[in-house]
Amino acid sequence: MSDENDKNTRISDLGEFGLIEHLTRKVQLHNESSIRGVGDDAAVMDYSGRRVLVTSDLLLEGIHFNLMYTPLKHLGYKAVIVNISDVLAMNGFPEQVVVSLGVSGKFGLKHIEDLYEGIHLACDKYHVDLVGGDTTSSVTGMTISVTAVGSVEPEKAVFRGGSRVNDIICTTGNLGGAYMGLQLLEREKEVFKKRPGVQPDLSGYDYILERQLKPEARADIIRLLGEKGIVPTSMIDISDGLSSDVLHLCHHSNLGCKIFQEKIPLHKETEKMGQELDIDPTTAALNGGDDYELLFTIPTSEYDKIKEEEKILPVGHMTSPDFGCYMVSTSDHQIELKAQGWSKQKG
Repeated sequence: MSDENDKNTRISDLGEFGLIEHLTRKVQLHNESSIRGVGDDAAVMDYSGRRVLVTSDLLLEGIHFNLMYTPLKHLGYKAVIVNISDVLAMNGFPEQVVVSLGVSGKFGLKHIEDLYEGIHLACDKYHVDLVGGDTTSSVTGMTISVTAVGSVEPEKAVFRGGSRVNDIICTTGNLGGAYMGLQLLEREKEVFKKRPGVQPDLSGYDYILERQLKPEARADIIRLLGEKGIVPTSMIDISDGLSSDVLHLCHHSNLGCKIFQEKIPLHKETEKMGQELDIDPTTAALNGGDDYELLFTIPTSEYDKIKEEEKILPVGHMTSPDFGCYMVSTSDHQIELKAQGWSKQKG
């Protein structure tokens, strides 16, 4: 993306508009709804007969990411993923993103290029158009704000509320891996701080590291549900942990729930890391967050359509509100679910 001379180029040498032009000169529009992208006062999009979905997320250095172990390319990729995952959780598809960036003087052009390389990679993979944004200076660190825009057919929009008693609670993929990846990175960070120059010991944990540093959005699940003619009764993406996010569905649907510990999907690396760090992997799945899998409910009448799908796993069912919200442990004890996810708040 850049030549050797770019490494020594200061952002101030380009100016705001020069920086925007430099970072977006290779942008190509993928969607017919993108009428006008970067280069005007606002992007222009045309959605004929569809519901427009808009979501935004703010990432702050030192709060949501640590650049000591987060590559900027991965950070740019993740910044897009966390937003388009919210669009997918409405049963829609993302089509545009707007990226705004605040950076301090410690960052040079090469740093910002690396960040945008990840942004472009995510946009290309998910066929999303980067249509605008803003850049500004910051007193400390880096701030990234991404707004994602998408659409959904009116009759297919899915909200957090809408579940009914006995609806099956389903999740995708596996849970807790991102949290365990973070714990591994934090452990190695502390080792490095005490013994500078020591190489981190990350061998054997590629999967959970990728879950933390480079998550994926489950567009494949939305396509699969569409192919099978299934419109979930409620849905959310798992950004704050299974416990917090299933409680969102219960709250908005005015229902209780029962999930089963033995049904919660865990990856072997998540379990291995849990043993190494003495962390219960089920606790990581319930309260860790940042998995960006989809959590949704479907009527029992639709279950036959997905029962053979390895990507979709039933973990419980919705109950009357009088029952409350519980997990049935492997020892057959009922444990009340509580919102104990990460301190960050998701919209």
